[in-house]
Amino acid sequence: MSGWKLTRTYASSSGEVRWDVLGDPGAEPLVLLHGTPFSSYVWRGIAHALAASYRVHVWDMPGYGSSEMSDGQDVSLGAQGRVFAELLTHWGLDEPLVVAHDFGGATALRAHLLHGARYRALALVDPVALAPWGSPFFRLVTTNAAVFEQLPPALHGALVREYVASASGPGLHPATLDALVAPWLGDTGQPAFYRQIAQADQRDTDEIQVRYGEIDLPVLVCWGTADTWIPVAKAHELAGLVPGARLRLIEGAGHLVQEDAPAELTAALVGFLREHGA
Repeated sequence: MSGWKLTRTYASSSGEVRWDVLGDPGAEPLVLLHGTPFSSYVWRGIAHALAASYRVHVWDMPGYGSSEMSDGQDVSLGAQGRVFAELLTHWGLDEPLVVAHDFGGATALRAHLLHGARYRALALVDPVALAPWGSPFFRLVTTNAAVFEQLPPALHGALVREYVASASGPGLHPATLDALVAPWLGDTGQPAFYRQIAQADQRDTDEIQVRYGEIDLPVLVCWGTADTWIPVAKAHELAGLVPGARLRLIEGAGHLVQEDAPAELTAALVGFLREHGA
């Protein structure tokens, strides 16, 4: 995927997970979580930048990117939170720094609140965390996934391309868009794309939303002001629900802040991580 390749594997409870690690083995551990319909690829530049100071763990969630995609696979938020807790144990990370985007935010929050995962600090970037969520397109696919799976490949590819492109405010570079769309094409990728949407269930965030007041660790909420997928009003709402949470708005960035404003996001993360690191 355009030079970004995860070289290690873990047999999770929801299928084989591809992962990798960057940086000095002795540096403080940091884990990056991606969202949907993306993969660890969205973190590539920021991961390399942070690897100058941290031991950076990256992974593709089951059903995403280069990880396993298979019929009948559980790729729900419930499964992702469980798998993330498994991975932390596999990696031997007791209290890492964590940065999570979109569905990755819900994954990290579920692992912490429901599975006992501990973090030194948590940065949430345009996370899926508060009801209601899901665009009209998302809801349409959720109730008609079997129909969408039957789309001719060319139409499916065009649909995914338009959908992914809409996550950016100023627009994605064509090569970046190609890399983000590629995992969702072909006989394996096309059904996997609709599978992950069909299994998205707001009950998985409703279950933890009532517990955000229990979070007792440093939290930074970063949000692109031009996010058309999850409105910036949710940033203020979430920051108000998590005790002591800080809010950092990134002007002009859409939902894919990593692509729209990588320098601004990296600066915000570095400041927060340095303050709360070991």
